[in-house]
Amino acid sequence: HHWLFQQMVYLSLVVLLLSGCAIPLLARIIQSEEQIKQDPVKIVYHSIGIFHTELTPQTGSPRQGILRPENKGTIEVYPEYQEALRDLEKYEYIIVIFHMHLSKGWHTPVRPPSSSHPFGLFATRSPNRPNSIGFSVIKLNKVEGNILHVRGIDAFNKTPVLDIKPWLPSIDCPGGKINLDIEKEIGLKKKK
Repeated sequence: HHWLFQQMVYLSLVVLLLSGCAIPLLARIIQSEEQIKQDPVKIVYHSIGIFHTELTPQTGSPRQGILRPENKGTIEVYPEYQEALRDLEKYEYIIVIFHMHLSKGWHTPVRPPSSSHPFGLFATRSPNRPNSIGFSVIKLNKVEGNILHVRGIDAFNKTPVLDIKPWLPSIDCPGGKINLDIEKEIGLKKKK
């Protein structure tokens, strides 16, 4: 049966080629492959909310919000997403993914401020990245309607928020001595 199926496929291709129908089809397939090689996949996200903070380019922002727990602000979640906030108040910490709209290009290598040597960009938390996506674990104080009151933030005022997730220690903290040692190299932990 498999042999018969193959013969039918070959016969169909021959008929298409002889009729001239296969040429436009093959041209479209080849064009699609070339287009994929030339044009990376376009991804479009829409913000679900916005940060309201006292942080501006003039005041600066901490390298990591968790290092400055006194930084307070709010996240205004747009009304159409308010129902998605249900039960979020049960969590003490949340992960906020945002668009770093003020980021200025990127380069590699990068030398973290407290490090003695440079690292490849993807081995750092530099805000200047090919895709300006920020990621912070921040303390959730309370939820009032569509407003999240948060602490330990590192996003500038009016930074667009892309997503919010609960921070789950059993999933989001796998541990790992190697990563702890590297934190010393990039200047996050004091060397002993």
